[in-house]
Amino acid sequence: MPIKLPSDLPAFHELQAEGVPLIDESAAHRQDIRPMRIGLVNLMPDKLKTETQLARLLGATPLQIELTLLMTESYRPGNTEPSHLQRFYTTPREVRDEKFDGLIVTGAPVELMAFEEVSYWRELADLFEWSRTHVHSTFNICWGAQAALYHFHRVPKHTLPVKRFGIFWHRVVAENGENAPLLRGFDEEFLVPVSRHTEVRRVDLPKDVGLKVLATSPVAGLCLVADPSNRHVFMFNHLEYDTHTLDHEYRRDMQARQDVDVPLNYYQADDPTRPPINRWRAYAHLLFGNWINEMYQTTPYDPTQIGTGVERDWRDGKRS
Repeated sequence: MPIKLPSDLPAFHELQAEGVPLIDESAAHRQDIRPMRIGLVNLMPDKLKTETQLARLLGATPLQIELTLLMTESYRPGNTEPSHLQRFYTTPREVRDEKFDGLIVTGAPVELMAFEEVSYWRELADLFEWSRTHVHSTFNICWGAQAALYHFHRVPKHTLPVKRFGIFWHRVVAENGENAPLLRGFDEEFLVPVSRHTEVRRVDLPKDVGLKVLATSPVAGLCLVADPSNRHVFMFNHLEYDTHTLDHEYRRDMQARQDVDVPLNYYQADDPTRPPINRWRAYAHLLFGNWINEMYQTTPYDPTQIGTGVERDWRDGKRS
């Protein structure tokens, strides 16, 4: 089944050219099925690229996905055309009475600020609270993952001496990850794009709230943490990135200053004059496909029951 997108969204035409299964609103209404409703809280500066990257992964699953683009109301970005935001985005306040099977919260270019200093922190904290009763499963990425861990469990973030930047090997954590639904089909070691100035440390994770470390790196640190009881996923890195995303970040940073490290293990022979090689695409599709599959297996068929606890009965095989 395809992902449902507005036919005039820029991502629609790019993904259509790639062969990603797509469907517009009029065609979706003719299909007598319940789509999986997923909200995307897009905090990234290049919203069009992020829309495309995540829609590409969501559209690769066999389920019909209905994607709702969300933006903060307390802060409006200056690097996205207001007409694009007005046409395709809504605010959390406008969907506060609706239920969603899934919610994705992206990273944001505010990681060196204290959480409470971010202009939209109060709104994001309210969104996290709203998700307890209106969202079945939440997938938090990079700064979004740090923000969610801080909000729900008061886990701090730490500033790194230099930006952690490149493609890093990560290992599935044996005691938690080998049988984790999120990592089904993963190799024991896999490559992940990393681009951040801060980190969350394993030693700071509370021991008594059910958090499970699923993947980590001896160099890049924590990668993937799950909170099964609250149905949260915390991904601190960027499997959703395109082949050239780190290259664009590198060129952008070089224009601002000269002391920029070449992203590690990214370009051929670590030479930025040579093209990068994508060695993480398959893992990105696996991770998001596993998340959607697990969400589909456990979410109530009746959307009004999302966030009420009824999904526990479904997990026990009582779905009919």
